[in-house]
Amino acid sequence: MSDRCVECHASVTQQLLNSSSLHGSMMGGNTDLECRDCHPEHRGADAALTVMETGSFPHEAVGFSLRGHQFSAGRKPFTCADCHASDITTFSLVTCKTCHNQIDPAFTTAHSISYGDACLDCHDGVDRFGKRFRHEDSFPLEGGHADVACVKCHFDARVLADFEKAPSDCYSCHQRDDEHGGRFGTDCAACHKTNSWEDATFDHDKSNFPLTGGHVGLECEQCHASGQFAGLSASCVNCHADPVFHAGMFGTDCASCHTTANWYAPFTGSHPSIADEGGTGVNHGGATCRTCHTQNLSTATCLACHDSNNPDGGGGEGGEGDN
Repeated sequence: MSDRCVECHASVTQQLLNSSSLHGSMMGGNTDLECRDCHPEHRGADAALTVMETGSFPHEAVGFSLRGHQFSAGRKPFTCADCHASDITTFSLVTCKTCHNQIDPAFTTAHSISYGDACLDCHDGVDRFGKRFRHEDSFPLEGGHADVACVKCHFDARVLADFEKAPSDCYSCHQRDDEHGGRFGTDCAACHKTNSWEDATFDHDKSNFPLTGGHVGLECEQCHASGQFAGLSASCVNCHADPVFHAGMFGTDCASCHTTANWYAPFTGSHPSIADEGGTGVNHGGATCRTCHTQNLSTATCLACHDSNNPDGGGGEGGEGDN
């Protein structure tokens, strides 16, 4: 019968060739649909020529599925007139808000404020972003992200593409929270975790100054007092200024004598004047520099260990002690 219909209804014939038209979209993807499925005849002179209350109309063809719209707010089956009033070819967006206000007015109002009233720009009846939406398929909401309102990340989104293009990197959202002023770059996840923004850890081994020995466990502020992080000098004297005890005798190469394992470790070099029987001074009683140099390195005493009144105790330089 359909081929006989279009012999007279020439305008419909043209629509069938245009997939963006009503009839073209309906028939293009539905080869089983016949004209008479919506346009029955022989029902009397006053009967409507278009009847689609049987559910045979492929609503998906016009871009909106009725899968989620089987019943109205009053739990009654939807009819075409519920959404289209007297003209099935038109639809007012006010209908969405009016109906959904009856279901959940608080949510509908908040949703309207956040995303506007052009419902069909995002919603197609399949409810892609409805109750069945799995955020973990795109960006898992973990830790502090779990309870964040959608609008916090999807601010001013108006179409589906706006939701899809929301950035997934930390810095796009947390730049305003960056207390480092960009000095650590934009890879927030290198230190911060989603469970708590304040619960941060930094792998110092990935920097040019691994933390070993006495440096392990120090608070960041003890070395980064100025607030500078990237580019901070790794030189010992940057934190350990030459003490008065050294009397300026050794320059600034602290690592030539000291280690991070023990800042006050026994002297391990070749002593310039006092040596044990091996001639190196390394095992002179296991003494540290301060054992003999009690005040500074330019003066020394043997009396700290040797009794000058004991002939077997050494006594240093004639019992005077200093040299």
